[in-house]
Amino acid sequence: MPNYGGNLRNIHGIAEQVRVNIADVRDQYSMNYLVQGHDYLFNLAGQTSHLDSMHDPYTDLEINCRAQLSILEACRNHNNSIKVVYASTRQIYGKPDYLPVDERHLLHPTDVNGINKMAGEWYHIVYNNVYGVRATALRLTNTYGPRMRVKDARQTFLGIWLKRVLDDEPILVFGDGLQMRDFTYIDDCVDALLLAAVSPEADGQVFNLGSHETINLRNLAELLIAIHGSGSYEIVPFPPERKVIDIGDYYGDYRLIQGRLGWQPTISLRTGLQRTLDFYHEHRTFYW
Repeated sequence: MPNYGGNLRNIHGIAEQVRVNIADVRDQYSMNYLVQGHDYLFNLAGQTSHLDSMHDPYTDLEINCRAQLSILEACRNHNNSIKVVYASTRQIYGKPDYLPVDERHLLHPTDVNGINKMAGEWYHIVYNNVYGVRATALRLTNTYGPRMRVKDARQTFLGIWLKRVLDDEPILVFGDGLQMRDFTYIDDCVDALLLAAVSPEADGQVFNLGSHETINLRNLAELLIAIHGSGSYEIVPFPPERKVIDIGDYYGDYRLIQGRLGWQPTISLRTGLQRTLDFYHEHRTFYW
């Protein structure tokens, strides 16, 4: 589905090593077939746009709730020994009650996407606990890097920031720009997914990802511009539809996954941003 980041260019260079089956996760018959004969399932398919979920809640419900049940039912009935790693999100915490946010924090999402992702996550845990379909969930936070969607802010606001910097357009920073965030570079995220897949200690568990660095959005814009060597940013008022679902400051506590699985981030924010800018400078044709 083009709006959600799918791009065949993402497998350029390894296309001959993978089998691509273009199907809809909402199609139970496709899922029944596709899960058979596999040891691991990385469940990364989802609708990630918070605004889209508010404008079209039923599509978000179908993809992030009903489709998750289709996938899990397919596993239960056609491959009960498979291990499932589900890409959840820090959005389910909503506006934090305290920082850093750990896994014991109450879940009170601020938008439809957060509610549906919360349900999708817990479907996986219930199927682990009740049906023995081994599953774990990683609550991702602002994952970024090469091959992410940059046409707009549907995956993360950082995508459109990168595009605007490379197009010599000003970055638009909403609010006062002092909102705190943490970021996970894609290589670190993949390491966490793989660890969760092969570690029995992860079965039935949920883990935060995070970073040892936190930064406010104004300083992030300045860092991005400095790495690129040019650019500008503007502090602008929140669009009303974004303001009502904004979560304020957020950064996560990832000590649980560090202690249980040995995961920790290794790529600094500066290094990750440099690698990402370099990638899109070279490959913008396929992502603009």
